[in-house]
Amino acid sequence: MTETTQIHTTPPGDGAKSRSPEFRLAADALRGLRQDLFHDAFAYRPLPRMRADGPLTRRLSGRLREYAGWTPHALIGAAALTALAIATIDAGLALLLGLLAVIPILLTMVRPIGAFWLSMAATPFALPFGDQWGDWPWLPGSFACHLTVLTIVALRTRPRTAGWMWALTAAYGIVAETLFGSGRYYGTNTAPMLVFSALVLLCVSVWHIRREAKQEVTAQQTVTAHERSRRTLLEERTTIARELHDVVAHHMSVVAIQAEAAPYRVENPPPELERAFVTIRENAVAALTELRRVLGVVRAEDYEAPDAPQPTLADLEVLLANVRDAGLNVDKTVTGAVRELPQGVELSAYRIVQEALSNTLRHAPGAGARVEIGYVLGGLGLRIVNGPPPEPSLVKPSPGAGHGITGMRERVSMLNGEMTAGATDEGGYEVTVFLPVPVVSEGDA
Repeated sequence: MTETTQIHTTPPGDGAKSRSPEFRLAADALRGLRQDLFHDAFAYRPLPRMRADGPLTRRLSGRLREYAGWTPHALIGAAALTALAIATIDAGLALLLGLLAVIPILLTMVRPIGAFWLSMAATPFALPFGDQWGDWPWLPGSFACHLTVLTIVALRTRPRTAGWMWALTAAYGIVAETLFGSGRYYGTNTAPMLVFSALVLLCVSVWHIRREAKQEVTAQQTVTAHERSRRTLLEERTTIARELHDVVAHHMSVVAIQAEAAPYRVENPPPELERAFVTIRENAVAALTELRRVLGVVRAEDYEAPDAPQPTLADLEVLLANVRDAGLNVDKTVTGAVRELPQGVELSAYRIVQEALSNTLRHAPGAGARVEIGYVLGGLGLRIVNGPPPEPSLVKPSPGAGHGITGMRERVSMLNGEMTAGATDEGGYEVTVFLPVPVVSEGDA
């Protein structure tokens, strides 16, 4: 008879889960202290040059703007000279105390965390060389040096690091006063150090938080603008799909009707021909059904199908008359042999002219416009150009939603065309479009 021994093991994560919240909080705090002030404490982190695109620096000339990039380094150097002057006043070993005050400040430009530890170490080292009846535990030079180092390192790191540096500074001051500050020294300056450093580090932390918040807002605005642009593009494509539905549906309906009527136009048609026309009609009806189903997907809730057929270039005079009534002085020029184009091309050309003239009314009220239509071999050319608005003008330009150019580009891209849009030298705006149209030979017709 065998005995079965059961061994109960604790899952790896249960020990951590059973620990108290206080223990986890202390462990996280020590982990943050080790990461901020001990891990790669003397790593090489050179201070970068200041950006020269600020409101003041951008006004400087080329050479001065280049020099302005070194402003942070110059300020640190000036702070080091100030600490040197403070450290060498009424000091016995002025050179030594001056070096102990200057070196940590200059080190902040290349090794910021190491500069903090060097300032902490230089503070007690400088005490024996100073006035034995002066301030304790920071000599005047050490006071200025450490306060400057705390400020620079806090600017170069983050608020949590500033908090740890202030806590270690407070711990050093309390220990120095408790163990060594009684009897020989006139007074202590731990309280002034902690008050001044707390105020400075609080201001630096607020600056950090404000800058991070501004960066987050900027990033969110960028994402929002990108999403708005994508939504606008989808809306324009949906609008184009709705408009072209009528064009395609008309052609498919004609194919179905002609396929159904074709056998009756031939006396005694062969069975193969009848079956072929039946197949053509069935495919056309199926395609028309699928087309209507797709339109139902992209149709908005408030969408209403138009009662009239989609407009073409033949309806352009009505459009021009409407914009003239709205106050736009517009001329039309047609070159080349006018011919009937595919309905998709006619509809897109009409919408492009319509949107370009609407933009003129919106952005350049009172300006004149010109519409040029060129029927060329292999395609259709459009050019809509307007002049600058008159000065002074009683009607102010409207900013608009920025969808017009996007919609025009989508229509041109759908037809594999080309489009350019931009300001003219006279201060107006010009839209140039070419829509390719395949040439149909007589044999293909």
